[in-house]
Amino acid sequence: MAKPTAATDGNAYVPYEDRTGNESIVYFTRDISPEGMKRSYEQVNARIAGKVGVKLHTGEPRGPNIIPAEWVREFLAGEPGLDGASIVETNTYYEGDRHTTEQHRKTPEINGWTFRSVDIMDHERAAELPVEGGKWQETMSVGSHLLNYDPLVVLTHCKGHPQGGLGGSNKNIGIGCADGRVGKKRIHTTEGSDDMWSIDMEGVDGAHQRVHEGNARPLRRADLLRERHAEHVGRL
Repeated sequence: MAKPTAATDGNAYVPYEDRTGNESIVYFTRDISPEGMKRSYEQVNARIAGKVGVKLHTGEPRGPNIIPAEWVREFLAGEPGLDGASIVETNTYYEGDRHTTEQHRKTPEINGWTFRSVDIMDHERAAELPVEGGKWQETMSVGSHLLNYDPLVVLTHCKGHPQGGLGGSNKNIGIGCADGRVGKKRIHTTEGSDDMWSIDMEGVDGAHQRVHEGNARPLRRADLLRERHAEHVGRL
């Protein structure tokens, strides 16, 4: 793609006919199974080597919204170079069953992830990494153990986060590797943008607080997702 000018701070749309370089190659499968995962992975794994971290969502305790652990076990067992890979996660910003490392370590046991070591990457400390050309942040605070890995193999399950503005593997890596005390708080409370919202959990009733231009009001998760989706569609 043609390089945006400095005046746009990297926020420039380049028409398709003006773009240069190779197009992205995306592989798709309807085979939602360990075998389908293997065939998809084998299309893109040419450079996977070294100490590998497998970034996925280990889930809330007994929560259903995860890739089945047995599928991941079978997938990892059959792929060269992944025999010593560790599952990697970080603690949550909100209080709950994964808020502290002690709590978080119990979740993989409950949800069946005991077939591999699980590295809670921020259990010791955080590491501050530079964000080159960042619009909202110049550095990002991540779990310090992220620096122990060469590549990450990212397994992302389908979820509703895209309606809130950020989802898929962007969310799995970006928020998922941020440490639970500094990095995630910074992501949730970025100021100065009409496209970013400050969202904090308000207890177990699922209500959220939206803060914008000094005005705050309770907003439930489903309402927030619908609003953000409507705003996004309106801008297209």
